[in-house]
Amino acid sequence: MPPETRKRAPAMAPDDRRRMIVRTVLPLVVEHGREVTTAQIARAAGIGEGTIFRVFRDKDELFDACVEAALDPAEALEMIGEIPGELALEKRLLEAVEALTAHLQRMGAAMAAVWKGRPRPEEARNRKSVTGDSRRESYDAMHSAVRELFVPDAARLRLPVDKAAALFLTMLFAQSRPMPGSPGAAEMIDVFLHGAVRE
Repeated sequence: MPPETRKRAPAMAPDDRRRMIVRTVLPLVVEHGREVTTAQIARAAGIGEGTIFRVFRDKDELFDACVEAALDPAEALEMIGEIPGELALEKRLLEAVEALTAHLQRMGAAMAAVWKGRPRPEEARNRKSVTGDSRRESYDAMHSAVRELFVPDAARLRLPVDKAAALFLTMLFAQSRPMPGSPGAAEMIDVFLHGAVRE
């Protein structure tokens, strides 16, 4: 009887491997910034160092991919999409704030860590352009998701739902980097919906 042969796991597709590496590396990048080593990356991802450079041209390209991943609001948007429409508007917005604040904090930490080291001068302009496009796409996706939260109450609003969503996000972005004495999420929502002046 022939000896039992061990089947090798199927090779991971390049795009899947790329996503796996980025997902694994992102917390390391936030912690160590551009000082993270390829040995640390390889250990965390469970791969050889050479595999990193079969997927990414260099560490700068890997850092760019980490920023792109941090800008992606998909997880927060999924949470917003699951908010029950029958909840009061205040509660819908509070749940959205919690989801988006976590995303914005994660995004800010990753971008600060990556940009702490300077990109190569000849590539700096291109990198800024790519990141700018991603930020616009990220904002548009968040605006679309938040807009839907206002739709059931459109008749009660003084603003069209598009403008209400844009104003709400503007306040949220400011609140995600609070200054001393800044209002909390519930206070911000109360002022947004009911104003700062007593009737």
